[in-house]
Amino acid sequence: MTFKPAKWPRKLRSQEWFGGTSKDAIYHRSWMKNQGLPADLLDGRPVIGICNTWSELTPCNAHLRDLAERVKFGVYEAGGFPVEFPVFSPAESSLRPTAMMYRNLCAMDVEEAIRGKSMDGVVLLAGCDKTTPALLMGAASVDLPAIVVSGGPMLNGHFRGERVGSGTHLWKFSEAVRAGEMTAEEFVEAEASMSRSPGSCNTMGTASTMASMAEALGMALSGNAAIPAVDSRRRVAAHMTGRRIVQMVKDDLKPSDIMTKDAFENAIRTNGAIGGSTNAVVHLLAVAGRVGVDLTLDDWDRCGRDVPTILNLMPSGKYLMEEFFYAGGLPVVIKHLGDSGLLHKDALTVSGGSIWDEVKGVKNWNEDVILPVEKALAASGGIAVLRGNLAPKGAVLKPSAATESLMVHKGRAVVFEDIDDYKARIDDEDLDIDETCVMVLKNCGPRGYPGMAEVGNMGLPPKILRKGITDMVRISDARMSGTAFGTVVLHTSPEAAVGGPLAVVQSGDMIELDVPNRKLHLDISDAELAKRLDAWKVENSGANPRPDGGYAQLYHDRVLGADTGADFDFLVGCRGNAVGKEAH
Repeated sequence: MTFKPAKWPRKLRSQEWFGGTSKDAIYHRSWMKNQGLPADLLDGRPVIGICNTWSELTPCNAHLRDLAERVKFGVYEAGGFPVEFPVFSPAESSLRPTAMMYRNLCAMDVEEAIRGKSMDGVVLLAGCDKTTPALLMGAASVDLPAIVVSGGPMLNGHFRGERVGSGTHLWKFSEAVRAGEMTAEEFVEAEASMSRSPGSCNTMGTASTMASMAEALGMALSGNAAIPAVDSRRRVAAHMTGRRIVQMVKDDLKPSDIMTKDAFENAIRTNGAIGGSTNAVVHLLAVAGRVGVDLTLDDWDRCGRDVPTILNLMPSGKYLMEEFFYAGGLPVVIKHLGDSGLLHKDALTVSGGSIWDEVKGVKNWNEDVILPVEKALAASGGIAVLRGNLAPKGAVLKPSAATESLMVHKGRAVVFEDIDDYKARIDDEDLDIDETCVMVLKNCGPRGYPGMAEVGNMGLPPKILRKGITDMVRISDARMSGTAFGTVVLHTSPEAAVGGPLAVVQSGDMIELDVPNRKLHLDISDAELAKRLDAWKVENSGANPRPDGGYAQLYHDRVLGADTGADFDFLVGCRGNAVGKEAH
């Protein structure tokens, strides 16, 4: 029996490889057939790529092979031909020096694989922190029909009657050990409860945040973000996504049609409402750069400033992703934004309909998890963008994870020149520091670390912890995990390693933080600041030297600042799906 292909409104891109009887077409088809494929699979069906970040060294994504099979079911049912391919898989939990350094590498891999291979549309299988933005970045630069399936969060952790959130309790228990409130043996015992099922962080860390951003952007089916990894409905979502991508190819529904300025503003407001990770800032800036949308830090502050944080989820609140799913998941939050006049309701999604059509009928099944506005965790929960002479290009802070009493603060700087300096001195009982001080960490930005590691939420000195103090103002050019908490100023730009003002802060300087007025000020004269900057030299700064070759050197030389997304300068923009002609 021969398959009769459906009539498509235009010639499929895959037929440039497989259509006709030319030598090139026969070459391509014959090699594909060594996998035991019927001939008619290559004769008019849309070819759907399944871009898989599965890896056993990326624990969050180690279950994605099963989801890929479920996607295939849906693609076949809709009359398409699914083909799975691997791409580089950056793992936040184990990749050194930091997974952020390899987000751009993954995005390059994704872009060139999609452009250079014989596919008409692509399903993006993502999970761990950097895989979602990397896949969106690569897909946006090619602009073939694309849709995201997230791997989903782990099940709740439990330890001695307490909910244990991945990441969040790692920091909490670690500080308890350093304060003498928990033994090392108890810490090891708690380890077994932190990651007890497949999936990504069960808190509103960066993985769950970016899954939420994909859904809020309209790039995933409604409800995708919160379904636990092991819930059978996660498989159903993958199956339905396989069906949907075939229709998207027929409709030629592309990332550039969906990821508009309105879509990014919806995502920014969603991030504020869920208490999402500060990492979403740098990732959405990078994705917007690929799709050609003019998105800036000012948009983050403008759109997020008046958004209340209504999701009672760690690290800002007390629940975990399981409860969020059972309460109704992200569609409930998006509906709240629409009801509050904070949503561009007509924004298009991968469903082919508007984002409002997807959520207008949903209900909140637990108002202790998804809170009413009058009980919001933070009245203004969006990411705060700070500026001043210490951060002329901006810095960010997450109000929902900060301490209210520290949001306006002036204190004496205690400076650590790099992460090694911090580690060498932080436990010293003679360190000249008290709880009123401002901890400053330099040379941990995109170029300085290199890669902008998640070290901005510096642990406090033991002598401070023993007083019962759990938060201090901390400032750096680094990132912090979305699972972390505290009054932490991050992404300070320009970074220290390129001679930004952070590079010349000295211990003893007074620093003023004023979050309501979006101010970050180094209390020295303009003349003194200029004098210090003129005298600054990179070779004496504590920044890592320029790497000698390899990807690390490429990263060092071509990475942009955090204020624009830390993409490579030569990757910004959409290069399309056209490939050169070939002859064999």
